[in-house]
Amino acid sequence: MRNLIALIACWCAAHMVSVASAADSTYASPNAIRFRASLDGIRPVSPMKVGGGNASSSRYGKDDEKGDGKTKAGGKPRPLTEREKEEQAEAELQARIAEKLAAMKAQQAARAAAAAKAKKEADARAKALALMPPPRANGTVWGYEGEIGPANWHKINSDWIKCSMGNRQSPIDIRDGMKVELEQIAFDYHPSAFNVQDNGHTVQVTMGGGNFITVGNRAYELVQFHFHRPSEERINGKGFEMVVHLVHKDGEGRYAVLALLLERGKPQPAIQTVWNNLPLEKGDVSAPAIVLDPNDLLPQRRDYYTYMGSLTTPPCTENVLWLVMKEPVQASPAQMALFSRLYPLNARPIQPTSGRMIKESM
Repeated sequence: MRNLIALIACWCAAHMVSVASAADSTYASPNAIRFRASLDGIRPVSPMKVGGGNASSSRYGKDDEKGDGKTKAGGKPRPLTEREKEEQAEAELQARIAEKLAAMKAQQAARAAAAAKAKKEADARAKALALMPPPRANGTVWGYEGEIGPANWHKINSDWIKCSMGNRQSPIDIRDGMKVELEQIAFDYHPSAFNVQDNGHTVQVTMGGGNFITVGNRAYELVQFHFHRPSEERINGKGFEMVVHLVHKDGEGRYAVLALLLERGKPQPAIQTVWNNLPLEKGDVSAPAIVLDPNDLLPQRRDYYTYMGSLTTPPCTENVLWLVMKEPVQASPAQMALFSRLYPLNARPIQPTSGRMIKESM
């Protein structure tokens, strides 16, 4: 069959040459033209088609029925070449790399989102804290020097803010007083029971009830008296070695403090009674079985200065009526030395007058 097909192909080629030669002439017969047209419709037939076989002419022949070079007859895969194996491995590696990169990008995005959320929450908390008032201080330990001294009393306890922000604080330098006819202070003192305590800030004497002063038509009861060294008050810039503060209180809770300036001189009997009954330990209270007469503390002359101020110890309560006796009271050097051994310095510094009115007896 192959030889027959070859003979037909040779015959057709010979006729094509003769027809081509005839076409070179200036005239061609109708028969020649028809013959040429019939030649144009002739096409060589593939040897594979003659037998009804597969028309593919790939290098794999009959084994490659699909023509893709990757399967054998019957649909079975053929073995991959080394190059195909390398290409497949490279493709798989690139796919894994791409998958890892995608996972890393997702993790980075998640971490960035979490960090942004945490920062936003932290900023919100910081802003909320900034808007909150500072926590209240509630300390109780204070003194006259260092971190617990007068400059820091307002920081120790929030209720002591007046010690820093008040505008009617004591003590002051009493000067430029307006001399007027001040009413006399009416003293209604009696011998009374008392107790003595060294409270860590001063020696304090608590009096029994029934001792009053009256000033400005208001009666104030004597609650306690205590000592400062040096004197907290000054008179026209002059200080004194010690001072006694007699603290009074009326029925509405308002204070009146009577200040007795101490200077060196003869012994003071009431002060000596207090010293005789000092407790042995700070904080302890001595309650003698005797009485003490507050009248023994007062000077002969009853002229005084007066102004509105505050307590000179925390919480530095204001709206306190101050009555500072103009005539000092004497105490012996030994009596003063005894107190100086306990408290060499327990005086608050001078506070601004802030334009307050000061009156003094003529």
